[in-house]
Amino acid sequence: MSQLIEIDRLFTGHHFDRDVIILCVRWYLRYKLSLRDLVEIMAERGFEVDHSTVHRWALKLLRVLEKAFRPRKRSVGKSWRVGATYIRVKGEWRYLYRSVDKDGNTIDFLLRAHRDKTAARRYFEKAIAWNGAPETGTIDKSGVNLAALEASNADREAPIRSRQSKYLNNLVEQVHSVINRRTRPMRAFKTFRCARSLLAGIELMHMIAKGQMKCARGPHPSAADQFCDLAV
Repeated sequence: MSQLIEIDRLFTGHHFDRDVIILCVRWYLRYKLSLRDLVEIMAERGFEVDHSTVHRWALKLLRVLEKAFRPRKRSVGKSWRVGATYIRVKGEWRYLYRSVDKDGNTIDFLLRAHRDKTAARRYFEKAIAWNGAPETGTIDKSGVNLAALEASNADREAPIRSRQSKYLNNLVEQVHSVINRRTRPMRAFKTFRCARSLLAGIELMHMIAKGQMKCARGPHPSAADQFCDLAV
């Protein structure tokens, strides 16, 4: 109930209706649009909205929607493919840790300032806390990821079996490309906080599009309907 109240408060006092705000944020996450592209599209539909306004809507709404999505996320498999991709934030490269199961379902993600053992272990711990421990973790040839997985296993009764295989990790690399294509029109993120929030929203929309959300609205709800369900 408190979460519903928090979502309702996000829409209080705005000049635009809730449906317009949700539509702008969803399109921004789902399609390869810049903020100015989105402003032009909305103007053609009779809505005069500033690009900075859409950006603020996204940052405010996504913080709450990610929390609403977590308990509705479908279970993932026990064989994980783990990797990291580069994201430019304020002119510097940062690292987005991600993993998918063998069916391509997103397990979790985490943006970190550095690519080292500490960052990789923090990612493993976060992913396991939300999704349970996998039986197998397939990683690339990076010694950082292997060291982090071994450190995590040291505290576990049932160790996660590790595999280092570039071929098997092609699946997570393909998903990296989806994220990179979407972030390219956004150009560089201005702050780490902004990058973290918008990347979480892009990941959220991508998971919904892949059918990873439990939804009460009929057997085959559209991705748009599912996203709206989180915000109402």
